[in-house]
Amino acid sequence: MERDGRIYLAGHTGLAGSAILRALERAGHSNLLLRRHAELELTDARAVHEFFERERPEYVFLAAAKVGGILANERYPADFIRENLAVQLNVVHQAWRTGVKRLMFLGSSCIYPRDCPQPIKEEYLLTGPLEPTNRAYALAKISGIELCWSYNRQHGARFLAAMPNNLYGPGDNYDLQSSHVLPALVRKAHEARQRGERQVSVWGSGRPRREFLYSDDLGDACLFLMSMPEAGFGKLVAPLAPPLINIGVGKDLTIAELATLVAKAVGFEGQFTYDASKPDGTPRKLLDVSRLTALGWTPKVELRRGIALAYQDFLGRHAAAA
Repeated sequence: MERDGRIYLAGHTGLAGSAILRALERAGHSNLLLRRHAELELTDARAVHEFFERERPEYVFLAAAKVGGILANERYPADFIRENLAVQLNVVHQAWRTGVKRLMFLGSSCIYPRDCPQPIKEEYLLTGPLEPTNRAYALAKISGIELCWSYNRQHGARFLAAMPNNLYGPGDNYDLQSSHVLPALVRKAHEARQRGERQVSVWGSGRPRREFLYSDDLGDACLFLMSMPEAGFGKLVAPLAPPLINIGVGKDLTIAELATLVAKAVGFEGQFTYDASKPDGTPRKLLDVSRLTALGWTPKVELRRGIALAYQDFLGRHAAAA
């Protein structure tokens, strides 16, 4: 991407989008098109059409999405599939119509079958049943991949779908009704310590294994991929296979092990109890990141350090909201 190229970043205030924004700014990209939700409703086809027609971006990062943890996905499946499908359809179609040079669509590791061989390779997509607790969201994201691939095949577009694993970091969502596991643990452990409590309850058995990617590492990976020389990027979006690439760290741990790391970062000295009556979700989600590693990118932020950084961000926002 040229330094002065017109870049539209959809979802720039979210966890993933804000990390991409920081990466773009660090790299000297200043011709950025940013719109908050109140300024541009991406589920509104006419509004998206008018935006692309007027602004004519050259590059697009599609990081806008309705996201949430197991509880939110179970309660609002219709909202998750409807809103995500609408956003993807509108943005991808208008990107093609107005001649966008490159687009990156951000998905999620939940696109892969529930009982995938581990680590999960990109070619395992659509090889088995999905995890029921986030099926609607996963199907929306799979549709986004298919949308990018279809425009590449039919119209010669250059749209890439990147699948990160569990994200955490600055700007995360700590609402216990809709957050993912790591920020939920941070908030629960912090509030228990503040109240002098000795126990924190955690959903599920604590045995599922998860991989966690610091959000600024995701931002760097996205910029790395979108800035690749034409020959390399062309191979990623060649029409013979889905234009799909995993982004992760290549290591995982159990939820119980994660809780121990969070407790150390927060200073919580009590115990975690596990409510096995609540769903575990997918038993394990470890991405095979060998394709990305072979291209020359590796993450920089180790999990212990990342949790400490995330907790400092939580404290700053928590104190500001108090």
